[in-house]
Amino acid sequence: MKVSTPYPAPDFSLQDEKGETRTLADYKGKWLVLYFYPKDDTPGCTIEACGFRDANDTLLAKRAVVVGVSRDVAASHDAFVAKYTLPFTLLSDPEQNTIIAYGAWGKKMFGQEGILRKTFIINPEGQVVKAYGRVIPTGHASQVLADLDTLQQASADV
Repeated sequence: MKVSTPYPAPDFSLQDEKGETRTLADYKGKWLVLYFYPKDDTPGCTIEACGFRDANDTLLAKRAVVVGVSRDVAASHDAFVAKYTLPFTLLSDPEQNTIIAYGAWGKKMFGQEGILRKTFIINPEGQVVKAYGRVIPTGHASQVLADLDTLQQASADV
């Protein structure tokens, strides 16, 4: 895996599924897996979320937390979390400010614009150290785990 040059993660201030405001600073000192997805409770988004759910204990053991972002409202996120027992935070970005800041908005199939499925690994200092574009939901959590191992090893060697 080629490690990209770290760059500052765009800040955000968004409501989670319980209506509480979360910011990038809330995750300082931890590895953050920030993923953007189109819509709660749709097939691809469910596969991706459940993959992260199933990998959550391993991610936590690596001092990493998962946070998902979509345009869905907090009530939709709350129902999605409950239905699939998702143990991580989902943030609501109805105005798309954070989605755009992370480059997760653009042309999709058939020329329509919308949320692009993207994931970012952010180190404990708040820098993006890995970005995934056009994510395929199946197996994505495993790929993130493997890359996180490499990134953490590289940061320990510094």
